Amino acid sequence: MKITHIEIYRFKIPMEPFVIATGTMHFAQNVLIRMFTDTGIYGVGECSAFPMIVGETQETCLAMAKDFARILLKKDPLDIPERMNDLSSYAAHNNTIKSAFDMALFDISAKRARLPLYKFLGGKKRNVETDMTIGINTPENMALSALRYQKQGCRIIKIKLGKEIHEDVERVRRIREAVGEEIVLRLDANQGWSFDDALLALGKLEPFNIEFCEQPMRTWFDDQLPELNVNSPIAIMADESCYDHHDARRLINSKACEYLNIKFAKSSGILEAQKIHEVALQTGTKCMIGSMLESRIGLSANLHFALASPNIIFFDLDTCLLGHLIDPVIGGLTFNGFTLSIPDTPGIGADADPQFLMNCEKWHI
Repeated sequence: MKITHIEIYRFKIPMEPFVIATGTMHFAQNVLIRMFTDTGIYGVGECSAFPMIVGETQETCLAMAKDFARILLKKDPLDIPERMNDLSSYAAHNNTIKSAFDMALFDISAKRARLPLYKFLGGKKRNVETDMTIGINTPENMALSALRYQKQGCRIIKIKLGKEIHEDVERVRRIREAVGEEIVLRLDANQGWSFDDALLALGKLEPFNIEFCEQPMRTWFDDQLPELNVNSPIAIMADESCYDHHDARRLINSKACEYLNIKFAKSSGILEAQKIHEVALQTGTKCMIGSMLESRIGLSANLHFALASPNIIFFDLDTCLLGHLIDPVIGGLTFNGFTLSIPDTPGIGADADPQFLMNCEKWHI
């Protein structure tokens, strides 16, 4: 099997503004890859650029995608490690756009095996319930959002923080007061606090029964994470500090966190995500599967991977529920409230709506 040509799409999805500690997103700045082979099988991959986290924009992803596509032409898509090595040998970093190519390669392999991706990866179906994320706003508005989600049946809420710590504490206090004690609350500071602020904030937030806090400090303070972790009354989850399995090993060995958040935009896709999961599995470090602002194409691939990864016990796959104003996807995962399910069609099982693609900027390599 050989790759004959690759289509690249500017897969831009309008959405309601989404605010985190490091910035605001008004569009899901995504890129779609369609990788065609000489057997008639083609693979689909999607990535979501989140520049304030990974440093990649939609424009940089598109530019690198054209180079990557030329590198992979006429090569065997079934040898995924070698194909991803081709990309890494050409360019360091650029993990977000690499993840779209990785996803397309896995889609081709699973389709050729006539298996849904989770079975191709050795997984099986289980119950998956996503949390729902509340972006940064006034304490009053965030409490109202939490109440709205609770009325819709949400049982797990993730609260974005990372601004002024006293107001952050007030945000959590108002949300806990609004939803009561039965709702699970998670925090995500998105690198917004200093060490001293994080230690103070986590101490003040302990009474609100918090499951964990993601990424309290900037990654350049990773040397202080072990000290924060041992002194924090709330479990710490590493997100932006963990891109690959080497990061995972360092974080675990230094006792810098209790949990790891795996995202394809950081790991460059499924292949490296499997390595992170394996490192975590060997040490009993539980993981979350997270996402940026992908459509149901990217989320479907995330769910397939999670179903094949037993050490993933936390699920943050709510991106399509965060204000996407259109759904440009056919097939793929479905939401029953906040419970996710995936069809047993071969591969990822999701594709872009042809009508939506007609209005997308396109390159043919």
